[in-house]
Amino acid sequence: MTAEARLYTLSHMPQDEPMAGIARRRIMGEKAMVSEVQLDKGCEVPWHEHPNEQFVILLEGRLQFDVAKPDGGRERHVMAPGDMLHLPGDVAHGGVALENCRVLDIFSPPTEHAGIDRPGGS
Repeated sequence: MTAEARLYTLSHMPQDEPMAGIARRRIMGEKAMVSEVQLDKGCEVPWHEHPNEQFVILLEGRLQFDVAKPDGGRERHVMAPGDMLHLPGDVAHGGVALENCRVLDIFSPPTEHAGIDRPGGS
């Protein structure tokens, strides 16, 4: 059986709040997942890692993103709209929204539990 193409409209998709200050809508595919994430100014994404490869595309706002370096240090990026950050799997990272932000996250492979999922999220 051949898979069929499907059109999604973000405003019609269910939204969840995996942690305080974050609202998310996501599409799960067979080999990738796309999430539209809105972060409130000051929202902190805790330091975490996951086996999934991740692409972070900042659409609106300013986002400070810290990424683990191979030597054990951290590299800081201050992202502006249009910036894209590639995170290989198992690379620790975290950040803080310097302004209200809108982000497009792409994960491969898809996962039900991304790094921002915390107990108590809705």
